[in-house]
Amino acid sequence: MTDWTTEATDVIERTVATVRDKTVEPARTATRVVVYGLLAALIAIPAVVLLTLGAFRGLVLAEQGYVWAAWVTLGGIFVLAGAFCWTKRNP
Repeated sequence: MTDWTTEATDVIERTVATVRDKTVEPARTATRVVVYGLLAALIAIPAVVLLTLGAFRGLVLAEQGYVWAAWVTLGGIFVLAGAFCWTKRNP
């Protein structure tokens, strides 16, 4: 026959573990998603801006100083990318 104090301790440990699994773990996962997502956004947004500026400068040089042609080319690329994303959306 087992001791009732050992059984009570086991029940308490199981209950605490169950509550912890249902409360702490989802909060920890959500926190990690927010932190890593924010970090990725803080790195990706300036990188995209700098790449766009570099592409514009490269287009101006490639098109022999015609700035309007660089605007049209880069704008066309963005319009095509936007149209592609528009077709992939879920209505």
